[in-house]
Amino acid sequence: MRAKFAIPAVGVTLLLAAVPVVAHHSFAAEYDSTKPVTIKGSFVKMDWVNPHSWIRFNVTGDDGKVTLWSAEALPPNGLYRQGWRKDSLKEGEEITVTGFRAKDGTATMWSSSVVRADGKKMFSGRADGEEGPPR
Repeated sequence: MRAKFAIPAVGVTLLLAAVPVVAHHSFAAEYDSTKPVTIKGSFVKMDWVNPHSWIRFNVTGDDGKVTLWSAEALPPNGLYRQGWRKDSLKEGEEITVTGFRAKDGTATMWSSSVVRADGKKMFSGRADGEEGPPR
């Protein structure tokens, strides 16, 4: 009788353990390391979520059209260890984000660093605080 319940329980446990592996992706699968970009915009919000945080900012094009950009960053703990806090960026603040474009051509990028309006540079893309694609 115990084996009748133990086998499905083990199966469910293995399935749940595999979910984080599916959720995480490699840099090379999503972003193009040959296409570095620097984009200026107005900070909208920060999503402090795992497995990676997201910086959202509005960019106004030459035609006046506003596009919401999403810049993927380190997980919350990695950003915190580099000095980031929930109030590091203020809504509406002009920021400059440096990183790498998404391969799919959307308004998405991997962020290496963020420069605030006051000129302070904050690293966001590598745990060692260096710029460039994650290693």
